[in-house]
Amino acid sequence: MSKGRPLEPLDFFIWTTEDVGMWLDEIGLGTYKPVFNENGINGEYLDSLSTFTTEQILRFIRRCHMKWGDFITLCKELRHIKVACLKGEQEVRKPWWAPSCLSSVFAKVAKHNRQSRVVSLKFDP
Repeated sequence: MSKGRPLEPLDFFIWTTEDVGMWLDEIGLGTYKPVFNENGINGEYLDSLSTFTTEQILRFIRRCHMKWGDFITLCKELRHIKVACLKGEQEVRKPWWAPSCLSSVFAKVAKHNRQSRVVSLKFDP
């Protein structure tokens, strides 16, 4: 992802560690960028946080030296991204690394998988 363009919610599961760092800056948690980068926290990892057990969550918090309030903020911001994804508020577009010949295929698959990526999410429409 280029540094000039904003991060888009539907991209979050393909974010690199650098993309996650940019997002942390945007949500006011930029102090965690180095430790997230050191631990290889990328979009796929963030996507999997919703399936973590309590023990795994506590391990993540300890490993990243996070304050509990900051972890809550991180989860709330992730939820916003997932809600936007579920509601279809963001355009589906191919990732930067996909060849242009796969644009329509990627968009079709992403739309199909949109709800499966947020299965654990509950919200009031």
